[in-house]
Amino acid sequence: MKTENSVQDGKLTNEQLGGLTRRNNEIIRRINDGTLSYDDAMKLLQGFIIEARPSYLGVLKGTHEIKMVKHCIDCDAGPFVPDGWKVEEHQKMGNIKFDPSKIDFYLSQKQKNGRIEGNKLREELKGKKVLNANVLDYLLKNPQIIPEEWKKDEKGNTRFIFFWGTIYRDSYGGLCVRYLYWFVVRWDWGHNWLGIDFSDHNLSAVLAS
Repeated sequence: MKTENSVQDGKLTNEQLGGLTRRNNEIIRRINDGTLSYDDAMKLLQGFIIEARPSYLGVLKGTHEIKMVKHCIDCDAGPFVPDGWKVEEHQKMGNIKFDPSKIDFYLSQKQKNGRIEGNKLREELKGKKVLNANVLDYLLKNPQIIPEEWKKDEKGNTRFIFFWGTIYRDSYGGLCVRYLYWFVVRWDWGHNWLGIDFSDHNLSAVLAS
């Protein structure tokens, strides 16, 4: 015999079904407003509900725990070199634990007022703890750890984040430096020649002092 609080199959009460529906709607709302990644939500649901992985339930039951992964980057290793390129300079920095709060974006006064030529900016950066290309390539392999605010500045302009610790000579013989940027739907890299001007959108990644 069914009661007023039961649903058709007799396994869920109307109150339970309502709660489940509200939580499902909340997931959809958060995906739509951008506070939750669709891919992350699907992976969690797949692991927790479809595959019923022990580790997912274990966190709730207290038999497992979540630990923060420490992303350590070997900045002494040889950097990635694109085909036809050569490494002109590579500043070694030991092992660095990636922590966005300890990374500053440097802009020269000339950039703030307009532009500065790349070779002059390189000279200005001497003595500063500029990050090398090993950090750039680590981030490209682990894009989930890149802060959302690195995509655009306060005015909505794309940020081009340069890693001056590695200077290359490209296949045309020109000196260049690589940068990280958000390209439509993914993180990617590009490069600027040192002989051109750098604007206030071209940020230099340095370790905070």
